Amino acid sequence: MTRDVGIGIVGYGMMGRAHAYGYTLAPRIRALPCTPRLRVISGRTADAVARAASSYGVERSTTDWRDVVNDPQVDIVDVCTPPGTHAEIVEASVAAGKAVLCEKPLAVDHSSAVAAANAAAAAGVPNAIGFNYRRLPALALMKQLVDEGRVGDVLLWRGVWLSDEFLDPDIPFDWRFERAVGASTIADLGAHLVDLALWMVGEVDTVAAQSETFTRERSGRAVDVDEASSGLLRFATGARGALELARVCARRPCDFFVEVNGTRGTLRFEYPNLNELWFGDRGDDDELYGFRRIRAEHESHPYARDWWPIGQGVGYGVTFVNQAADLLERWPNGPWEPDLAQGARVQAVCEALERAAAEERWVRVDEVTGEPTPATTTS
Repeated sequence: MTRDVGIGIVGYGMMGRAHAYGYTLAPRIRALPCTPRLRVISGRTADAVARAASSYGVERSTTDWRDVVNDPQVDIVDVCTPPGTHAEIVEASVAAGKAVLCEKPLAVDHSSAVAAANAAAAAGVPNAIGFNYRRLPALALMKQLVDEGRVGDVLLWRGVWLSDEFLDPDIPFDWRFERAVGASTIADLGAHLVDLALWMVGEVDTVAAQSETFTRERSGRAVDVDEASSGLLRFATGARGALELARVCARRPCDFFVEVNGTRGTLRFEYPNLNELWFGDRGDDDELYGFRRIRAEHESHPYARDWWPIGQGVGYGVTFVNQAADLLERWPNGPWEPDLAQGARVQAVCEALERAAAEERWVRVDEVTGEPTPATTTS
């Protein structure tokens, strides 16, 4: 027999919808030791959050996130609000003895991220950060092949994330343009790429960066969020990396790319073709020089066995279903991965990139953390 696990979601926007979808489908794709029940969802506007609750299949709604935290039927608090609110909600949740899943970035600065991660660790509750793209079959396969040494020793890593969501200068001011609430583009979009870099390659020692805000005022208010940033990474392993993040690229809806170059080969992932992974093997005969396309849908590939027969593909929503299934599979003891400590590690690299751009210099990550960079890990 399985027990019910009460889910409380804080925030009813796109992420709240995606997470609710994940919990709803998780028991349908994998045998789990528990059954998630969507108990309550919160939002600032009563009518809107009530409509969301009805649409997402949540039992009830509230306009106060503290009602979610204090609800005795809630076992897991799922934080899907703007980044500037994350740390406070996480700390209140773990203090109430609730497990926590928090959307990325964990906070808008490293000190807040560390405080939230430490609070969860001290409370001894399962906790996770929402780096959902780890759960795409193709990216999970990419990580597996790197770990197996299929590209040899990693020399270079690069990640690019391009969108056009800030391109129109007439978009009115909202929370996304205020760093204290919405976080920088480096910390928001960049958090996913930095997580993938740490996961696949290991710790980052030092960074350099540049940033620009092209529309500096909206609705008569100053914009203090970067619209485009790029950075250079030096890994503890000796590998080098580069990343680019931009929200002003016309006709780029949500395009990101990750490539790893090693002594034996290259792996490349392109989100517009998210069921595919490209592999160039140095050991191939010269007449086969180039890349092969891997359909990351075979039952031997990560996550693929839970879904459709090869050739049918999966999409964005699958990442949230896989995420929910992975966490619930380890209920109630955990541990959950990636945890909030990983969120703080990512935040440190992002903050170092922000500082490097502002001060126009190379910045060591330990300048942000105040601690030596740990031995490299890809957990």
